[in-house]
Amino acid sequence: MSAPARRTLALDIGGTKIAAGIVDADGALLHHNRQPTPPGGGAEQVWGAAARTIADALAAAGGTVSGVGISSAGPISVAEGAISPVNIGSWRRFPIVEKVAGVVPGVPVRLAGDGLCMALGEHRHGAGRGAAFMLGMVISTGIGGGLVLDGAPHSGRTGNAGHVGHVVVDLDGPPCSCGGRGCAEAIASGPHLVSWSRDQGWTGADARALALAAAAGDAVALRAFSRGARAVAAMIASVAAVCDLDLVVIGGGVANAGPVLFDPLHTALCGYAGLDFITGLEVRRAALSGEAGLIGAAALLD
Repeated sequence: MSAPARRTLALDIGGTKIAAGIVDADGALLHHNRQPTPPGGGAEQVWGAAARTIADALAAAGGTVSGVGISSAGPISVAEGAISPVNIGSWRRFPIVEKVAGVVPGVPVRLAGDGLCMALGEHRHGAGRGAAFMLGMVISTGIGGGLVLDGAPHSGRTGNAGHVGHVVVDLDGPPCSCGGRGCAEAIASGPHLVSWSRDQGWTGADARALALAAAAGDAVALRAFSRGARAVAAMIASVAAVCDLDLVVIGGGVANAGPVLFDPLHTALCGYAGLDFITGLEVRRAALSGEAGLIGAAALLD
């Protein structure tokens, strides 16, 4: 009798949503569901939302999985199995691995940052296939990143390598939620693009509306995306110089703006990436959309 096909439970935790899915050995997402992260919720309220997504996924898998991969916004501590997402204020050193292991006992549970999981998912099954030295980025409510170096995921000493949203790109820039200032995230993430635009007189609702306004030619919206693109380009050039990258893959809600982000990004990158070994660095849009984190989380068990 042949062994049953491997199915992995994947969990993706972020500031706005918590998702869970079942992924097969080929990286196919067989089932997924999501719940909004309770805004301002207490630790147990947020865990309750996570537990409901897990229960739904387990039911779809018939109650049996071979392991669990967890993708989380950071900072994280792989050694402790704990997470402290900047945008989930009630989770500080939250013991996510222990909590998940209590719900899904008897199987391995692996934890990594959401940026690394996104990068790993795209590297194995998306726009990053074949790249040896790659940065995967998510530009959304925040900016996350993950590194694949010499073909392997690189998590760093604590699991937080690739936290590129907090590369400083403006020495006198705006304060950032991390406690620093001038970070790429404080300029180019969705909420900060919207905040800057409103300061310039724009009256729209959110980053999606801002992208639509930019595509329609709104001058303030176009300047906002140009400003954000320059910040991202400066950050990419810095990381590429340090890590000798051959590819950058960008996903997330803000990346869905398409040309209004990527056109000024490519232009600005030409001005920042001057070293011979990073001139012509390729930047691609992610292929797996919002599924990359779940697929990459499952790949942690490979």
